[in-house]
Amino acid sequence: MSYEFRLPDLGEGIAEAEIRKWLVKEGDPVSEHQNVLEVETDKAVVEMPSPHGGKVGRLLKEEGETAKVGDVLMTIMANGEAPAREIKPAAAEEKSGGPEFLMPGEMPMEAMPAGMGAALPQKKSVTVMGELPESEEEQLSAAPAARQLAREMGISEAGLRNMKGSGPGGIITKEDVLKFSSREVYKKNADEFGPVERVPLRGIRRAIAKKLVSTQRSTVFVTVTEEADVTELWEIREREKAVLMERGVHLTFLPFFIKAAQHALREHPLLNASLTGPEGAEEIVLKKYVNMGIAVDTPEGLMVPVIRDVDKKTIVELSAELEEISGMARERKITLERLKGNSFTITNFGHFGGLFATPIINAPDVAILGTGRIAERPRPVGGKIEARKILPLSLTFDHRVADGAQASKFLAKIVRFMEDPALIFVEST
Repeated sequence: MSYEFRLPDLGEGIAEAEIRKWLVKEGDPVSEHQNVLEVETDKAVVEMPSPHGGKVGRLLKEEGETAKVGDVLMTIMANGEAPAREIKPAAAEEKSGGPEFLMPGEMPMEAMPAGMGAALPQKKSVTVMGELPESEEEQLSAAPAARQLAREMGISEAGLRNMKGSGPGGIITKEDVLKFSSREVYKKNADEFGPVERVPLRGIRRAIAKKLVSTQRSTVFVTVTEEADVTELWEIREREKAVLMERGVHLTFLPFFIKAAQHALREHPLLNASLTGPEGAEEIVLKKYVNMGIAVDTPEGLMVPVIRDVDKKTIVELSAELEEISGMARERKITLERLKGNSFTITNFGHFGGLFATPIINAPDVAILGTGRIAERPRPVGGKIEARKILPLSLTFDHRVADGAQASKFLAKIVRFMEDPALIFVEST
C-alpha cells in the first residue's frame, strides 16, 4: 500500500511553501527520516525528511511549484509494490473509446444493429468559444509548473505554443520555459514605452512580498521618529572593539540597541506583545520574555533570525550570537527553529546609509525599531556648539495595541539608554 507524503504544518502561520529542489527521483529507494526535498518559505529553506521507508512512487509537485499545507508532495511505495496506475482524465477516456455520456433516447454504438451506425449522421467536432482545437490543444501540453512559471514571466498561450517540449510525449517542462525566456524576445521585451526585462517574483522574495502585504492589510501601523546623541556610546565601542577582536568577537552597535530595547520593553510591555483571535474577540498577549528578531540582508532577500532571552545575555554574548546567525542566514543554512519566537524586532537600515524610515512590522510582533545611519551633526553642549554623533530612530507600532503616547515614551526611553550607555550596564541583570 502506498503512503501519501503531504506538506506538514511548518508552524508560525506558514500556509504554503515553494518546492525548491527534489533530492530523490521516482523509483529511488528511500529510508525513514531521509531528506527527500527542500522547500522554501518566507522564513527559510527547510529540508523535509521522509516519514516512511520504501520506494519513491510519484513526485506530484515539480520544482518551482507552490504547495499548500496538506497537499500531497509524493507517494512512497512499500518495497516490491508496483506503482499505482495513473487514472486517465475523462477526456482521455472518451478518446480511447471508453464510456461516453448519452443524450436521452440515444443508444450506445455497440448496442445498435449491424450497419445502423453508418446510416446515422456522424457527430461533428464542436469547438467551444475560448477552447482550442484538439490539434492545437495537444501542442499546448505543458506541466502545471511550466504553465505557472510562464504566467509569472508574462509568457502568453501563444508563447507556449511556440515552445518545443522536452518532456515525455513532448510535454513542455519548466526548463523549456526557462530556455525560451532566455531568448531576447522575452528577456528584453518591450512595452509601449520601450525595452523591459521580466524577472519572475519567486522564492523567498515572493514569500516576503506576500507576508508584507498581509501585514500591511491587517495592522493599523504608525511610525514615530527621534534622534539620540550617541557620542559617548561611539567612544565606548571604539575603545572596546579592539579588545574584543582579539577574542574573535566583532563588536557593533547592534548589541547595545538590543539591550536598550530590552530594558525599555520592561517598562512598556504593550510593545512586547501580539494581537490574536478573531475580529471582535481579540486578545493582547503580553510576552514575559524578550526574543529579539534581527533583520538580516541576504542575497535572496530579508531574513529575520531570532535571538532568544536577550535579558539573560551580555553585550559580548549578543555580539557573538549576532555574528553566528547573520552568517547562517546569508548562507541559507539557518534552521526554521532559529527563525521562530520573536517578540520584538530591530532593523538596522543605517548600515546601508539610510536615516529615517517606516519599517514594516514583523508579524506577530506589534512593533519594530529601525536604526538609521550615525552621522556627525552640530549640537549645543554646555553652551557651545559641538560636532556630535547622532543616531536617527524610527519606531513603527500597531495603533490597535498601543497609543502614540506610549510609543513616544518607549522611544524616549531608548534615547536615554543610547545617550547614557552606562544605564544599560547598571540595569542589566
